[in-house]
Amino acid sequence: MMPTKMKNQKKKVKQMTKVLKIAKAVILFFYKIIDKLIVTPISKLIYIINAKIKNNSGGFEKMFNKPQVLIYASLIFAISIFFLVDNRVISLVQTEAEIFLNQRVNVRYNSEAYVVEGLPETVDITLIGRKNDIYLAKQLADFEAHLDLSSYGEGTYRVRLTFNQTVGSLRYKLDPSVVTVNIKKRISDLKSVSYNLLNQSRLDSKISVRNVELSHSEVVVKGAADTLERIAIVKALIDLDNPDFKEEGRFTLDNVPLVAYDSAGRVVENVDIIAGNISATIELTSHSIEVPIRVITTGELRTGRAISSILVNGEENYRVEIFGDEEVLKNITSIPVTIDVAGMGNQSRTYNVTIPRPAGVRHISETTATIVVEFGEEAQRTIDNIMIEIRNLSPSFVAQAPRGTITTVSVQVKGVASIIEALDPKTIRAFIDLSNHSAGTYEVRVEVEGDDPRLTYLANRTMAVQISNR
Repeated sequence: MMPTKMKNQKKKVKQMTKVLKIAKAVILFFYKIIDKLIVTPISKLIYIINAKIKNNSGGFEKMFNKPQVLIYASLIFAISIFFLVDNRVISLVQTEAEIFLNQRVNVRYNSEAYVVEGLPETVDITLIGRKNDIYLAKQLADFEAHLDLSSYGEGTYRVRLTFNQTVGSLRYKLDPSVVTVNIKKRISDLKSVSYNLLNQSRLDSKISVRNVELSHSEVVVKGAADTLERIAIVKALIDLDNPDFKEEGRFTLDNVPLVAYDSAGRVVENVDIIAGNISATIELTSHSIEVPIRVITTGELRTGRAISSILVNGEENYRVEIFGDEEVLKNITSIPVTIDVAGMGNQSRTYNVTIPRPAGVRHISETTATIVVEFGEEAQRTIDNIMIEIRNLSPSFVAQAPRGTITTVSVQVKGVASIIEALDPKTIRAFIDLSNHSAGTYEVRVEVEGDDPRLTYLANRTMAVQISNR
């Protein structure tokens, strides 16, 4: 037993000796650092100050020449610096702040039972601390604010957003940090579906949409009750900017996006549209017709002169091809082009004009034309018994001529003799314009128009008309 006990004691002595040697080495290491970094620089500073104080009796120098005084002074100075730094009176490490804009917000709530209004889509996160800690946080953290509403029911609440800080030495600020949310019960309803055509201008100008068929006529919309009441219609947004839409044919688009709109055409937010895969079948066609260019003249010719011929691109009845929807084109019979002939009549005149594209027309075969006008001697002819029409009367009214009123007019036609003689009276139309007229009795000027732009039509009279409610 004794030998074993002695061995253990010797082992403990060796261990203590080893620890003491290590402690001595550590103390000597720190002593050398303090001596090098604190004692020696301070001693040099004191000697320099002492040398510059000429009136000193020498006591100051003798006192600070003692090593013990220097060591104690250095120790007091080091301890003072430590407490100043520890209490942040002196900062050896600069504090910085960095802002991370538009960070997403992760919200937890029962989305099957409730709708939450007032949630911010993003927040700004400011991290405050040492630069290396901010750098570490950027490497470790997925910047995301959190809002847990899983325990909330219906009602309005003021709740605080949080941020999971991965580096404990940093501070953070959220903007906004507190939001007011309104939690409502989620319900569902059926809404009808129509469609909107997007980017029609990107479609080939000779191609138009003839028909669109949707796979669903109704969809289920989920949201708060007051939000669903605002929905007037749900529309499928069909984008015509598609590389496949280059020629006529039928095309099917899957997963067409749906958007809810109110009665004013504004998008209704915070609703879910449940439709599965809604598809749209689009029929593209290239529909066109040919229509003539109708020249309209303005201004007064020289006295005694008239237009003998009008040629558009060398033709009397020049026609262009226009493309568009069939419903639009069927209402277009000609394209008007206006020229000014004021003061003309002695010699021919050439006009370079732009052919306007009528509303709804997607493409026109020609956009410019050259019009040549020839002149000749003026002749006159009177054509009687042209029936007077009523135009532009509101459907809410009925118009009739008072008893005894003449409903025909004599029209004086001016132009070159050969054209006047060949004129068909059926191409002359006399009318009174009752737009902006309400119930009452009026004396309205008779207007005249004809198909031939080479002629001038005059009817110098008015007509009495009575307008009453239908």
